[in-house]
Amino acid sequence: MAIVAGVDFGTLSVRVTLVDSAKGPIGTASAAYPLHRRREDPNYATQSHADQMAALATATREALQTTGVSGDAVAAIALDTTGSSVIPVSEGLEPLDEYYLWCDHRAFAEAAEITRKAHELGFEGIEWCGGVYSHEWGFAKLLHWLRHNPEKRGRFVTALEHCDMVAATLSGVTNVSDVSRSACAMGHKWMWNPKWGGLPPEEFLVAVDPVLAGIRAKMGGKYLTSDQIAGHLSTKWAEALGLRAGIPIPVGAFDAHWDAIGSHIREGDAVNVVGTSTCIIAMAREAELVPGVCGVVPGSVHPGYTGIEAGLSATGDIFEAIAKRANTTVPALSEGLDAYKAGQTGLLRLSWDNGDRTVLVNPELGGVTLGWNLVHTAQDELFAAIEGTAFHTRIILERMAEHGVRIDRVINAGGIPQKSEMLNRVYANVLNKPVLVPAGIPTSLGSGIFALLAAGVYKTVEEAQAAVCLPFRAVEPDPRAAQVYERLYRHYRDVYFALGRCDADAVPLGRVLPELRKIAAQVQTAD
Repeated sequence: MAIVAGVDFGTLSVRVTLVDSAKGPIGTASAAYPLHRRREDPNYATQSHADQMAALATATREALQTTGVSGDAVAAIALDTTGSSVIPVSEGLEPLDEYYLWCDHRAFAEAAEITRKAHELGFEGIEWCGGVYSHEWGFAKLLHWLRHNPEKRGRFVTALEHCDMVAATLSGVTNVSDVSRSACAMGHKWMWNPKWGGLPPEEFLVAVDPVLAGIRAKMGGKYLTSDQIAGHLSTKWAEALGLRAGIPIPVGAFDAHWDAIGSHIREGDAVNVVGTSTCIIAMAREAELVPGVCGVVPGSVHPGYTGIEAGLSATGDIFEAIAKRANTTVPALSEGLDAYKAGQTGLLRLSWDNGDRTVLVNPELGGVTLGWNLVHTAQDELFAAIEGTAFHTRIILERMAEHGVRIDRVINAGGIPQKSEMLNRVYANVLNKPVLVPAGIPTSLGSGIFALLAAGVYKTVEEAQAAVCLPFRAVEPDPRAAQVYERLYRHYRDVYFALGRCDADAVPLGRVLPELRKIAAQVQTAD
């Protein structure tokens, strides 16, 4: 028997879970840190590295205290983070600025330039990230920082993904050459792939903007999968966390990828990690490129597979925004939604409030709701928004399946499915297949699994999953609701592609509003 610590850095807090190699999760604690926004710039979202590390220390000590586990008994610690969350650093890996958080969208122009130049020059890397480079990803954010901070460029040594920065900090690493970089993070967000020698070539980067000259050489270190060791816990941070110095720290990864591992993903599964946004994770022994899908990366998610990532730029954030505009909370606004029938509102709501991550990859889109009348309520909009996120998820799963990604099972992970059985039912009905929900929150359990591997307790991910993952319960689709959603989905798909693409073929949208009214009337009068 062994006990390890699994760490998950989310958008607003860090969660630390202690995992027993035989019993599974035995206790968890979390600590919050501020998200810095600017009202005058809705694209701005940053976070302090110091705030995050202080929260990690608080949460780790609380987890030890509440479980009664001695820090000396913890055999390894592993961590996942949001991404692409990018921090520029100077000598000694000291932060030059705050993290450009994953939801910082200031780099939309830079992303468009990278996309355009990649296609112009025929750089293969653009095809491996769905044909469009996102404003949420590493090179776009770094280019934006370099352009807007000329006075700091002289001190710039390298840029790090959040998971790599935390692992380096905990290990006491201060030189770029000693940094272990996550193949998951760099493959999905920085176009890293051994197929073309790692990062994009220097000539491509300089063609995008000469300010990127020499950046490739500065992105040094080892690029590794998460079954490898990034370092060992330093004395300084062992004292801060209340743990034993020298315990192994495996190479980190993105939160959604390890949430999928903690949700007992296997080949043929799609895991919807539903939170403030949604990440959709799959993996395959062999995978082809998927247009519009964020990344197809060997060794991500599971070191022995190719990981596939897609998702929605906002999910829970949309629900929160609807409630806030109504001067209430999501739990309060959700009361009574269990009685809503499929399509009864007559509303069709697209989940573009924070742009489109997949499959259009367009940050300039905005939320759209069709079918309003004078008596619709905020509660109606919330239900339509839940339906809309399910429809958007179906579009993504269908795109993946069209390009050879097996989807045998759907797992709803993340925090929201644990709180909303109604959301799980809507997803099951929209997808017309059972939705599996872990019997508990798997967040940070994936980190625990990789910590168990680092500690040598288990030899494979599968062995560790079998020992510590939570059981599932199945939410079955209702045939009548599924039929209604099949009709609505056809209209959602038409509107999604007609409004979301400038080059879209003309789709006759005049039929959509009358059909929404017709479907709502039929649902309301049905037995």
